[in-house]
Amino acid sequence: MPPSTTNRQLTTKRVFLSVGEASGDLHAALLMRALQKEISDVEFAYWGGDKMQAVGGTLLKHYRDLAFMGFWEVVKNLRTILRNLDNCFADMLAFQPDVLILVDYSGFNLRIAKKAKAAGIKVFYYISPQVWASRANRVEKIKDYVDEMFVILPFEKAFYRQYDFDVHSIGHPLTDVVQNFRPDPNFRSENNLSDRPLIALLPGSRKQEITAMLGEMLQLLPSFPAYQFVIAGAPNIPQAFYEEIIKRFSENSVASVQLIYNRTYDIFSTAKAALVTSGTATLEAALFEVPQVVCYKGGALSYAIAKRIIQVKYICLVNLILDREVVKELIQKEMTAENLRKELTKLLTEEKSLADDYTELKAKLGEPGAPRRAAQIMATLLA
Repeated sequence: MPPSTTNRQLTTKRVFLSVGEASGDLHAALLMRALQKEISDVEFAYWGGDKMQAVGGTLLKHYRDLAFMGFWEVVKNLRTILRNLDNCFADMLAFQPDVLILVDYSGFNLRIAKKAKAAGIKVFYYISPQVWASRANRVEKIKDYVDEMFVILPFEKAFYRQYDFDVHSIGHPLTDVVQNFRPDPNFRSENNLSDRPLIALLPGSRKQEITAMLGEMLQLLPSFPAYQFVIAGAPNIPQAFYEEIIKRFSENSVASVQLIYNRTYDIFSTAKAALVTSGTATLEAALFEVPQVVCYKGGALSYAIAKRIIQVKYICLVNLILDREVVKELIQKEMTAENLRKELTKLLTEEKSLADDYTELKAKLGEPGAPRRAAQIMATLLA
């Protein structure tokens, strides 16, 4: 039974959030802080992560228990996913929110949106699902289940306009994060890093991604002895998981690779180049002006299905936003140690400069203040 609302302050706004991965945790935390400034009395409960928990409210389930990548992986874990959906909906009903705010993670969150809408709960979607990339027919579901959509990529408002759905374009929240970041001058010494220039390795935030990509990346170590390789550890992945792969692939080069958690921006601010799994990290690397090679390798079945339904020319957000291949994409069979070696060499020898392209990208992403702008709109809508 939902708790009684007899003693609930009428001015309190209750916000339930659903997040399924590390980037969503970051963006939701920024939005929560902005909402605290716009709404005098706001209470949060959520399925999310550590960054959201640092803001306040009640963490009911961590996103580390939700992440399944690829079609086959989803099928294998379907029973768990369905149970999670039921549990999330039950937690939401028990909390009795004034609004449900969904952050990206469309496969799960659109199903929660449907349940919430049927229960008469207002639904805001912060950071649109990538319906422009595949299965655009999902826009009709979004129109049915979502009251207000907040988009962060420059081409998304025009995309939704084609379907007669007016959305809020707020700019990209990462511009705030990067602008406000201050590098730690003691980063190298605190992490026992040598004086050699750094190559950043970001093999993803899910075990399937890391297994598929980190081994290929580590095979480059003997070819670049003048560099120190640093793996940006995903907070939800245990150290032992990385160490097993490091020992298997780096052998005599272990001293040239370091695993560091929770310091991705310090790594980017120091790196000469980066090998980055497709996702939000590609945009972060660009905002830090780090030359990068974008990588992706998935299960054979999952990739075959994805190839049939993906409708965009690129997988990297940098290339998508600029509508041309600015950074090299190595996908599936092309994602080999030999190809990585060739492309990384090009970046390190400055055969290709990305400075002008990155400047153009920043202009397209808009001015800082996206979480604040979203929170102001949400506060007005909830008044």
